[in-house]
Amino acid sequence: MAGSKIPAARPLSPHLMIYKLTLTFVMSGLHRITGFFLYFGTVLLVWWLLAAASGPNAYAWFKWAAGTYIGQFVLLGYTWTLIHHSIGGVRHLIWDMTLGFEPRERELLGLLTIVGSVTLTVALWVGVYLTMGWKP
Repeated sequence: MAGSKIPAARPLSPHLMIYKLTLTFVMSGLHRITGFFLYFGTVLLVWWLLAAASGPNAYAWFKWAAGTYIGQFVLLGYTWTLIHHSIGGVRHLIWDMTLGFEPRERELLGLLTIVGSVTLTVALWVGVYLTMGWKP
């Protein structure tokens, strides 16, 4: 017992106290979160395909569920998640080419990912509603 060491009184994760919260750090976490939610969106995609293959009654039920306000909100969220994760993948591809590693460039790429994903999602939904018509 005389030779046992007492653990030092220091934080277990000092990195949480050293690093400040940057946009790049937030975008990294958001990229992982959107990747996780894409699994649930894939379930929606499979549901849609199975409903289409099962016949008019099954598809009518899916169409009703997707047409509710909650269904529209879920589809909007899935659209943004898919677009945001894809643009984040492009950002990582740029980094794979060893570009965009300066602090200002990293922050700009993160900001462009957010602005681009929101803009493309809104443009897609507005385009669909203008083409297909608004049916609340």
